[in-house]
Amino acid sequence: MPLTLEPLGGITPQPRDNGHTAGAAYDLGPAGDAGVGWAQAHGEALRDRLRTDGLILLRGLPVDIGAFDDVVRAVGGELLTYTERSTPRSEVKGNIYTSTEYPADESIPLHNESSYSAAWPTTVYFFCHTAPGTGGATPIADSRTVLDLIPADVRNRFAEGVLYTRTFRAEMGLSWQEAYQTEDRAEVERHCRAHGHAFSWDGDVLHTRHHRPATITEPATGTEVWFNQAHLFHLSSLEPDLREVLLETYGDHGLPRNAHLADGSPIPEDDLAAIRAAYDRASLVIPWRPGDIMLVNNLLMAHGREPFTGDRRILVAMT
Repeated sequence: MPLTLEPLGGITPQPRDNGHTAGAAYDLGPAGDAGVGWAQAHGEALRDRLRTDGLILLRGLPVDIGAFDDVVRAVGGELLTYTERSTPRSEVKGNIYTSTEYPADESIPLHNESSYSAAWPTTVYFFCHTAPGTGGATPIADSRTVLDLIPADVRNRFAEGVLYTRTFRAEMGLSWQEAYQTEDRAEVERHCRAHGHAFSWDGDVLHTRHHRPATITEPATGTEVWFNQAHLFHLSSLEPDLREVLLETYGDHGLPRNAHLADGSPIPEDDLAAIRAAYDRASLVIPWRPGDIMLVNNLLMAHGREPFTGDRRILVAMT
């Protein structure tokens, strides 16, 4: 079968003034099990398509975790372990995980996976096992477009990158055991040193600080992309009541996570609003159907989650 991916009606790429698109989605058709074989036979071509389009949606595949695993391996090879975690997930099979386990009425801001870390996946794969009753889409946004939509003065303030601070405690957010997937403090310390993290212990509570760039150059296209999670880590991403409680309880230096400008100074609220507005303007929403597999170039495309009703089950793998 030749590689003939057809644009899905109503969600073809939307050209923008800067020449970038908001992504591309394609329909494999009602292929069922044959679609898995097709994906395996065209793994290299799909990888090439991801380098330029940033996103491929394969629709019409069986609702089967084994089939999802087969497609992921055909395109990306061995699956990665989810390490240096920032959100709660559960392992389903091998290195296939649940999507972030936040309450259904909460949204997850658009972001590039693990862009706060020194190591990130090049490709993220989403599999719709159970479609939500309403909402629950995984919106995507072209990271080149996001960068272009952020005002120049804001980009300039982020020129030296982002300072991320985290506090790991069992009673609030992730414990260090869950985040680093180990019970060994020495292993955590080795990870921190290897990735340039300053760290300190307060009993069983771990504090870390590290710098990461705000933008990177995507190697396949040579374009600069907005690639950080400052707006997601920042305290302002929390509901005001929760924010107030956390500050009163732990203070600014004991928050589960926060983000600052590279010199440690606060990020202006207007800058964060401009960044979130850029993501909103660049976003594209594709409703889920059972069996859908979404392949996302993690450097070119950010992703998020809409609130939902019903029994949504979206699984995730990374390569």
